[in-house]
Amino acid sequence: MSGSWEDREVLQEVWAGKLPAVFSLAEADTELGEAEEAPAPCYLMLPRMSYLPLAMDKVRKHFSDSQRPGAQDNTGQMWFSYRGTPLRWHQPIGLLYDLLCSASEGQELPWEITVHLTSFPVDLLLPLHTRDQVETVFMSALKEADQLKHNGKVVSLMQKKDHNQLWLGLTSDKFDQFWAINRKLMEPSGAAGEEGFKHIPVRFHVAGVDNSGQATSNILQRLISPGLSLGEVI
Repeated sequence: MSGSWEDREVLQEVWAGKLPAVFSLAEADTELGEAEEAPAPCYLMLPRMSYLPLAMDKVRKHFSDSQRPGAQDNTGQMWFSYRGTPLRWHQPIGLLYDLLCSASEGQELPWEITVHLTSFPVDLLLPLHTRDQVETVFMSALKEADQLKHNGKVVSLMQKKDHNQLWLGLTSDKFDQFWAINRKLMEPSGAAGEEGFKHIPVRFHVAGVDNSGQATSNILQRLISPGLSLGEVI
């Protein structure tokens, strides 16, 4: 898909993709007295193109009255897991779901996610202190893709307000706001007689399961010229 504005209906369909998710507070972080029931779970529709940390405020507010004493001190290190596997916050939500659930027995919905407020797995996840870190990851991926496609010429000509519009469009789930800027990155920019794209930025995430039954993923990335056939890429 070229990403041209003529593809608007297709682009909107991809953009509108969402996953129903149910967040449950980890038992270790729950303050329960005798005969008390576990706190009600939090149900959200998650945009596949977004990131889990962008849903943290809603999740934290939902469980604010159910946290055990002292858990509030760890809210900056909230993290999520699925069936014991920590969820990598720097990867898009849709990618996480496809990697983990395609390797399990069936893709169950709503997606059951466990919320943790303590015992952050520093050996498995990058520390997360502010939402700004998510924006940094997003912009870094954008710059990497532009370097492969346009030798970095598109991003280098953008102003700070363009970067802000891209990010705010993503975080507020506003298609027109996001694509008004993103379209510049999706269209050939070469001069007459030159190839529009230098390379096609693609990263393959291969899902699998290790010996302990935990979901795994391997990343494959190589230079792909626009003229290659799919068979040559694979």
